[in-house]
Amino acid sequence: MTERAHAIAARIETFIRDQVIPYEKDPRLGHHGPSDELVQELRDKARAAGVLTPHILADGSHFTQRETAIALIKTGLSPLGPLACNTMAPDEGNMYLLGKVGTSEQKKRFLDQLVSGASRSAFFMTEPATDGGAGSDPSMMLTTCKLDGNHWVINGRKTFITGADGAKVGIVMAKSDDGACMFLVDLPDPAIRITRVLDTIDSSMPGGHAEIAIDNLRVPADQMLGSSGEGFKYAQIRLSPARLSHCMRWLGLCIRANEVASDYACRRNAFGKPLVDHEGVGFMLAENLIDIKQCELMIDWCAGVLDSGSLGTNESSMAKVAVSEALMRIADRCVQVMGGMGVSGDTIVEQAFREVRAFRIYDGPTEVHKWSLAKKIKRDWKATQHG
Repeated sequence: MTERAHAIAARIETFIRDQVIPYEKDPRLGHHGPSDELVQELRDKARAAGVLTPHILADGSHFTQRETAIALIKTGLSPLGPLACNTMAPDEGNMYLLGKVGTSEQKKRFLDQLVSGASRSAFFMTEPATDGGAGSDPSMMLTTCKLDGNHWVINGRKTFITGADGAKVGIVMAKSDDGACMFLVDLPDPAIRITRVLDTIDSSMPGGHAEIAIDNLRVPADQMLGSSGEGFKYAQIRLSPARLSHCMRWLGLCIRANEVASDYACRRNAFGKPLVDHEGVGFMLAENLIDIKQCELMIDWCAGVLDSGSLGTNESSMAKVAVSEALMRIADRCVQVMGGMGVSGDTIVEQAFREVRAFRIYDGPTEVHKWSLAKKIKRDWKATQHG
């Protein structure tokens, strides 16, 4: 834990509370997420406050994961915070991947515009279940890429592509004869068509979540990330930090929701005393404090594993399950404590509940992570057997 991380986190919190939270009722907040006009307005304010892309330093180096957690939890205090500070998904994970894998030319062309906050990005992996395509099982990928001279030609369909509508940079996953591949593409491109933007339970992501048709997309060979067949390897580099940064941001939102619910319980009287003095309510808020602290510790532990150089695949699965389930409990209790007010849009609590419910599925549902951990248990058991 360094002084620089705590210093920027304090500035972020001041910025979110003073300048971002007032935008939570802005008319430019749509069902499919905030408009790009609103995002850029907020980023201009973040730039002026010195908190834009705070986890990436001027020389291109990154905070450690433990430092990143200190900062990103604060950006999550408002659903608009990660958008304003340029720490949102999928951009934060895409910037991390490009920083680790991209060539100098790829970084200059694609990464710099993301770090500056000038552009948004999208990660094209998930495919429609109706096609039998990739979801939690990426090995089911159907999108193909074939080399044609000095270009790759990509065909397929994608779905739940966050932020595709309005993105300027795309990372497209497809499979060649060698295996999975990743490509950097400029957006929009006529060969990448948004067929519809889905109606989903969450509403914090600019551009929403889109269904995509990719028809004969031609990508120059030098825009492949790494080598043909190594896409899953690079996905693993991105995966664990991206899971963990989700935990960070949504923990911040639940901390805020708990603040709102606690304030309500202390002010609201019923049956002769403040709600907080009724054990049924006070105990829920106490349990929230316990879950919040456990989330903080789980995130810090997993971040430390990643900082050691480990891919942290199993550890990030454990953190994602523990934190997403705890945040769901916190958000649910906040709604319950506030009663009718909790299910209205008058406070951020209702949106926090919706966003966190989606988080239990995003970046792998709880059940897939538990299944993966169970397979590890079996492998470890076999390794201890003799004869």
